[in-house]
Amino acid sequence: MELISGAEILTRCLQEEGVEFVFGYPGGAVLEIYDAIFRQEQFKHVLVRHEQAAVHAADAYSRSSDKIGVALVTSGPGATNALTGIATAYMDSIPMVVISGQVGTSAIGLDAFQEVDMVGCSRPIVKHNFLVKDVRDLAATFKKAFHIAKTGRPGPVVIDVPKDVTINKCAFEYPESLTIRSYNPPTKGHPGQIKKAAQLLAEAKRPYIYVGGGAVQGGAGAQVTELVKLLGVPCTNTLMGLGALDGTDPNFLGMLGMHGTYEANLAMQYCDVLIAVGARFDDRVISVPSQFLSNPKRIVHIDVDPSSIAKRVKVDVPIVGDVKHVLTDLIAALKEGNLRPNPDSLANWWKQINEWRKPNSLLYTPSDELIKPQSVVQKLWEITNGEAIVTSDVGQHQMWAAQYYKFRRPKQWINSGGLGTMGFGLPAAMGAQLANPDAVVACITGEGSIQMNIQELSTCKQYNTPVKVLSLNNRYLGMVRQWQEFFYGTRYSHSYMDALPDFVKIAEAYGHIGFKIENPADVEPVLREAFSPALKDRLVFMDFRTDPSENVFPMVQNGKGLNQMDLPPHMHGLQQVPFENNRDYGNLC
Repeated sequence: MELISGAEILTRCLQEEGVEFVFGYPGGAVLEIYDAIFRQEQFKHVLVRHEQAAVHAADAYSRSSDKIGVALVTSGPGATNALTGIATAYMDSIPMVVISGQVGTSAIGLDAFQEVDMVGCSRPIVKHNFLVKDVRDLAATFKKAFHIAKTGRPGPVVIDVPKDVTINKCAFEYPESLTIRSYNPPTKGHPGQIKKAAQLLAEAKRPYIYVGGGAVQGGAGAQVTELVKLLGVPCTNTLMGLGALDGTDPNFLGMLGMHGTYEANLAMQYCDVLIAVGARFDDRVISVPSQFLSNPKRIVHIDVDPSSIAKRVKVDVPIVGDVKHVLTDLIAALKEGNLRPNPDSLANWWKQINEWRKPNSLLYTPSDELIKPQSVVQKLWEITNGEAIVTSDVGQHQMWAAQYYKFRRPKQWINSGGLGTMGFGLPAAMGAQLANPDAVVACITGEGSIQMNIQELSTCKQYNTPVKVLSLNNRYLGMVRQWQEFFYGTRYSHSYMDALPDFVKIAEAYGHIGFKIENPADVEPVLREAFSPALKDRLVFMDFRTDPSENVFPMVQNGKGLNQMDLPPHMHGLQQVPFENNRDYGNLC
C-alpha cells in the first residue's frame, strides 16, 4: 500500500467524514497540514482572523445544520485562543472536532517554543480529547473523534497532533465501522418508564411541557410539536430550546427562566405534572431548586445524558435515552392507551394561563424620540417573515432577541447560552451562512460584544458571507448596567462605553455597507433596504442608537422563585394570582 504523510492522512480523514469547511489559522506546528490542504480540493479552508472565531464559526456551522463543524489551530497561543470557543460549545452540547497542532513528540514536556499542554488545558471543557503520538493511530483517532462528538450527548472533541506525526508516513485505511468498548450511549428509553410518564400525563390537572436545547440538538422538533398538539397542553422553551416548538403556536407560552414571560414562569411554578425534554433545570431557568419545588409537582425528565437527570432537581420518572426516540415512544404509548389529561381540568388550567397572558409581560412603551431595542427585533421578525437564522452575542440584546423574535423551527436561533460568550455573534453568523448559503442570516449584537471579534468583518469579505449585523448600541454594557441599576445603587462602575468607534466607517473600511440609525422612524426603512434583493449579496452593518435606559423584563433575581419576578412598569401592583378556588399562590412582585 502507498505510504502517505500524517498530514495527508488527516485531510483524507476529513474527506471521509464529508467535511465541507475547515475554519482555521496557520502556524508552525500545522504547516504540514496546511500544505496537504493546499493539495486537495474536496473541502474548503476558511481563514479567520483569530482562532477563537474559528471555533465559534465551526460551532455555529454545526448548530445551524446536521453536520459537524471542524476547526484547525496551531500550537501554543493558537491552541489557547481556541479554548473559549471550545468551552462555549461544551456548555451548549455542540458536536465539533478541533484539531490543534503540537510540538514534536520528542519535545513534549521540555517547554519547547509554543508548547502548551492542550490535552490538559482542554480536559474540563471537552467531551473527549486525544494526543496522537503515532501516525499509525491517526485514522482510527479521527473516526473515534467524529463518532464521539455526534453521538449521545454531543460535544466538542480535541485532537492534538504533534508536528512529527504530520510528517511521518504510513499506509492509510479509514475504518468502516467502530466499536468503543467503554462508550455506548443509550438511544431507546425504558418502556416501563415511558408508560409511567404517559400515565402521569393522563392524571395531570395542570400539565406542562418544558423543552431545552437537547430537543433541538436531538432533532426532536417534530416530536415535540406532535406531543403538544396531541395533548393540547402548554409548552415552554429554554433559551437553548427556542424553535423546538413554533414561536407563533398558541400552545407556546414563550421562553421561561430569568427573563422568561410571566405566563411561562408561573405555569412552571404551579403545574402539577412537568415533562422536561432535553433540559437541565439550570440556575437561569429555575433559580433555586427549593423555591421551584415549594409547590408540589411530579416530574418526568427525559435526557440522553444520565448525569443530567436529577442533577439539580429530584424527579419522579427518569428516562435516559435519545429524546427523539423517547418522545416517539411516549406518543405511541399515549395513542395506544388513549391517554389524555382530563378535558375539564385542562380547560381550567388554560383559563388560568390565559389570565396570566392578559397583561402581556413583554409590553414596552414605544417612543417617537428614542429607538427601543425591542422594536428593532420585532421589525426584524416582520421583515424576514420569521424565517431568518439569527445569531447573537451576550447581554440585553440577546434576551430581547430571544423574547421578540418568534423562532419557527429548530436550529434557527444560534447563541451562547451556557457560557455566555461575548464575541460569539459575528463569527457564528459567518459559520451559519456558510452552512446555509441560501438562508438569510442576521447577527443581533451590541457595541460591546461586536468589538471582541470585529476583525471577522475581514473574513466575511474574503468569503462573501453577506450577513446582516444589527448592533443595538446603547453606549453601555447593557446587562451589567441593568444589574448595577437594580442592585448596586446606580453606581455604573466601568459599564459605560466611552470612545466608541464610528461603526459605519469600520464596516466601510472592510468593504461592507454601514448605516447609522438614530431616529425611530428610520428603523423600518433601513431594515427593508438591508434585507432587499439589491443588497442580498452584501454584508450590511446597522448601528442602531437605542434607548440607553431600557431594561429587560420580566426578571427573576438570583435566589428568588419563578413567582417572584421583577415586572415591567405596566404590571406593577399585580401582586397575587388567584388560582383554583381563589387559592393564594404567593406574592409575585
